[in-house]
Amino acid sequence: MRLTKLGHACVQITEDDRSIVIDPGSFSEAATALDAADAVLITHEHFDHFDADALRAAMARRPGLEVWTSRAVAENLADLGGRVHQVGHEDAVTVAGFDVHVYGEDHELMHPDLPPVPNVGFLVDGEVFHPGDALTVPSEPVRTLCLPGNAPWMRALDLYTYTREVRPERAFAIHDGLLNDIGLMVMERVLTGAGEELGREFRRLAPGTSVDLAAA
Repeated sequence: MRLTKLGHACVQITEDDRSIVIDPGSFSEAATALDAADAVLITHEHFDHFDADALRAAMARRPGLEVWTSRAVAENLADLGGRVHQVGHEDAVTVAGFDVHVYGEDHELMHPDLPPVPNVGFLVDGEVFHPGDALTVPSEPVRTLCLPGNAPWMRALDLYTYTREVRPERAFAIHDGLLNDIGLMVMERVLTGAGEELGREFRRLAPGTSVDLAAA
């Protein structure tokens, strides 16, 4: 299995001739990512995870392309009918030959007076977990965590606490599109420290970088 970061929170998971893309939003090269995907997983409705125009255009070009996603995104795409599948916490589905387990219900809080939007995380083949914008801890082991590195709703303390709870074998930081070079340097230092505490490999994936998980 191969994991590739395509920008910000967007990743591609490939194995043999199968490929899925998670969260092709407006901070990533969504159109390019979608052209190579056999299926799409979207954690929630925010624009940096869900580029509706790019997704609709890709689905118009490729009639076989299907989407698995949270309630709000599924409602947005309801006109596409059975090609869009709503999933929720503890669902288990098969997507492009991958076994996908769904964990989580809500986005982390962004405002004290507003309810969170729906957010689901995806554990792919028992290997890679992408939590979206939530610090969800699956009820099964996570070998590879796509770890949010920076967000308006996240503190360095959250990164330490979350990795201690999930205890992945390795973590690759994503969700860093808001950071300049100085911010990236600080995030990577925090990330390295969190990994050293657990004796694990935690590092950032730069956009366009791939890692072979069998060899990682």
